[in-house]
Amino acid sequence: MFGLCLQYANNYDDACDILQEGFIKVYRKLDQFSGKGSFEGWIRRIMINTALERYRSQLHLYPLTDNIVTRDEMMYEEVFEKLSADDLIKLVRELPPRYRMVFNMYAIEGYHHKEIAETLGIKVGTSKSNLSRARDILQKKVKQYYDSSENIS
Repeated sequence: MFGLCLQYANNYDDACDILQEGFIKVYRKLDQFSGKGSFEGWIRRIMINTALERYRSQLHLYPLTDNIVTRDEMMYEEVFEKLSADDLIKLVRELPPRYRMVFNMYAIEGYHHKEIAETLGIKVGTSKSNLSRARDILQKKVKQYYDSSENIS
């Protein structure tokens, strides 16, 4: 669960706080576990909701007002050979919080835009826009990583 908390946190200490708050909620709501689905999945949902609550109170998610530029669909196969999972996680953690939150919920947790919008109190279009912007940022970072590793080789 700590790894999950790290995905949503800005740093190690925040992840520890989210984990602790989450397990307190698990303990207090243990009687509400109905046995439908896995226990791990139930705890995971509580941890995600705890992280979202924490950041909802700290951040303001604003709709994007800038124009989204169409992406270059170029892909560099070699980058995936050179990019480790840790490097990829680091790139995701460097996203601005509003984009990282939507990206994690959509790409990692499998939420739909309607669910993300309801959970974060934003519009569906804002969720889609934030995801698109997060992908654009990640693509640029991966390209920079690729280009810098090419210069080293």
